[in-house]
Amino acid sequence: MTAQEPADSPRHWCYGCGDLNPEGLRIDFQTEGRRVLGRFLARDVHQGYPGLAHGGIAAAALDEAMGWAMYAAGAWAVTARINVKYRRPILLGERLSVTAEILRERARTLEAEAVILADDGTILAEAKGLFFRVSPDKAAELNAFFLPAATAGDGEVQ
Repeated sequence: MTAQEPADSPRHWCYGCGDLNPEGLRIDFQTEGRRVLGRFLARDVHQGYPGLAHGGIAAAALDEAMGWAMYAAGAWAVTARINVKYRRPILLGERLSVTAEILRERARTLEAEAVILADDGTILAEAKGLFFRVSPDKAAELNAFFLPAATAGDGEVQ
């Protein structure tokens, strides 16, 4: 999917990657083939214990990255299961990277993995996830919703 996203795309309000959501993670993703790399900052609004990001922040970032890996592979899918392994607490103010890629594709499901890294390369959290492909009708609806200018009548991204 190489279409240009419209300026009024609802994705801008996404908790994981939206740039207009004031409390969101604002992960800035780049795709490298079927692999994605995102960068973000753990901010005060993400606090759990004082000075630390809530564990749900790591889970959300990992899930978001795997979702972007689905998109990079040309698939619309929703999370069925995610298993997070926390390695070290995430400090507020810490600049982070998150990467993800698809491990396996089947007719109805995809499996992916993601990792959050500190700037020094330390693994902070990692996850594996199982995703269900959405129906062709739902995929066409999502294409039209997020990429209306790039979608032909058949729902495929041009």
